[in-house]
Amino acid sequence: MFRFKLLLWALTLLLRRAIKTNPACAAYVSGKGLTFQIQTRDGAGRHYEVANGTIRSKAGLTKAPAFALVFSGPDQGFAILSAKDAQPAFLRGLGSGDLVIEGNFLEVMWFQGLTNFLQPPKPPSPYDKTRFQT
Repeated sequence: MFRFKLLLWALTLLLRRAIKTNPACAAYVSGKGLTFQIQTRDGAGRHYEVANGTIRSKAGLTKAPAFALVFSGPDQGFAILSAKDAQPAFLRGLGSGDLVIEGNFLEVMWFQGLTNFLQPPKPPSPYDKTRFQT
């Protein structure tokens, strides 16, 4: 349980850093007003508020989030959220029932876009094929 809660807390710091250091991320959250939560079925979790180009989080759940990512347990939540292959892990979790999405699915897609800013930049290819095309 501790690893899951620590990961949810760290997510806030990572998102804040992305907003502060990446102008594209700052533009992505600009003008967005949203409350969502990540939790387990038994009610342990954290809720996040996106407003005025910033993100804040608080321990515990909120009454009316736009969406909730509900994991079957803290171990499953930690495994899915910290997986190196994030999108396939997310889809596997949905298929297996270890992850259930409640609420507005369009806002979940927006959140997925936000988490893309947490990925490290891809290194440039050492061989640029476009140079030789006519």
